[in-house]
Amino acid sequence: MVIEGVFPRRNFSSSRLVRLLGEAALVEVDASRQDSAERLSLWLNAFDAIKLHAAQQSIGAVAQARPSQARAAGASAVEEEFHRVRTALEKAIAANGPSPAHGKQAKPAHLHAEAVVEADADYAPYRQRYQDQQRQMELRIGPLRDFVRQALSKASPGLRQLAALDAAWEELLGAREQRLLATVPALLERRFEHLRKTRQPGVWLEAFGRELQAVLLAELELRLQPVAGLVEALSNEIKK
Repeated sequence: MVIEGVFPRRNFSSSRLVRLLGEAALVEVDASRQDSAERLSLWLNAFDAIKLHAAQQSIGAVAQARPSQARAAGASAVEEEFHRVRTALEKAIAANGPSPAHGKQAKPAHLHAEAVVEADADYAPYRQRYQDQQRQMELRIGPLRDFVRQALSKASPGLRQLAALDAAWEELLGAREQRLLATVPALLERRFEHLRKTRQPGVWLEAFGRELQAVLLAELELRLQPVAGLVEALSNEIKK
């Protein structure tokens, strides 16, 4: 049984985050035609598969019954909270601008001030900025996901099982996802050094700052996808 917006996509490389990193030559975008089930079989051990299968069987059985009417007011509150958290995180990413403050001050009234700043530029502030934003995402999206699951659990029997299935997915794959996302700042450091060596002075540092912002927004989109799927499921239940 496939539920749109909740189960993984058939092609993992369709993620905007992966595409951006691939375009920057930081990761190899896998063009394999394996679907999500085949790829997940490489990630999960036998006990994980049994747990996930039990959750899938449970949701399939409940889906055959006619669900009770969901609470429209609760669904509206869920959508509002989702948009509030997403907007706050997007604003936090945009607030710093393309370039964080460097440890060294630019020399004023210098014809080549930008080139001087670039020559003195260090990746450390960018790494710190990226990791700070990642922590903010973790702190805000985790509770949001729990809040949405609680709302689904109160809406109908089918959505209650969907919430349980999402919790199972998070338990099985959450740690692996965190480990993979934690490698992004190191990948961006490679891009930082590459641009320093290959781009003209006066342009590469700002270009890198814009790329970093784009990657952060793509990571935010990736982290929010499971929650967006749950919100969509609740909305569809209300529209029945």
